[in-house]
Amino acid sequence: MRSLSQQLLEACAAIDAANALDPTAVVVRGESIALALVHGRLAADWVRHLNPEADDALVIAARAHHLRRWEVPRTTYPEGKAGYLRWRKDQKARHARDVEVILNDVGYDHATIQRVQVLLRREQLRTDADTQTLEDAACLVFIETQLAEMAPRFDREHLLQVIRKTAAKMSAAGLGAVALLPIGAVEHELLAAALA
Repeated sequence: MRSLSQQLLEACAAIDAANALDPTAVVVRGESIALALVHGRLAADWVRHLNPEADDALVIAARAHHLRRWEVPRTTYPEGKAGYLRWRKDQKARHARDVEVILNDVGYDHATIQRVQVLLRREQLRTDADTQTLEDAACLVFIETQLAEMAPRFDREHLLQVIRKTAAKMSAAGLGAVALLPIGAVEHELLAAALA
């Protein structure tokens, strides 16, 4: 596995400091932690699992894929699919803008910053291996950190549809990693039913 440079460690620490301010805490792997912070950390871990030679841009994009996401809540957009998709697109663009400041502060060059921004916006999904790896990591994090919380709030068929839509965005390698997720019996059963 590729070692982390001092510059990358500084970028990750700055992203983590921003994400640690997320007022929403979740319990993940027995620890109560800010939602955006755990999303960034876990996504970076999954990226390095899926691609042990991941470069700085990919690791940073994973760490920043929910950078200060709570600042623009989903509720500030219209209900329904169109509102949700617009919110997601706007969030990706905002994450790309916000990470530029952090990366400039730790001395990354323009080309690396641009690459991180392309990844955060998920440009060239399905044709760019790094973008797909980032999407796989984000999907794995979603399953681990949010599926259990969603289960009591939605009917079974809706949950199965959410899982299928998530799986449709993932590569074969990403789907293969689902078996490694530390999730409970309810989530395992839902995943098995959705992916059968």
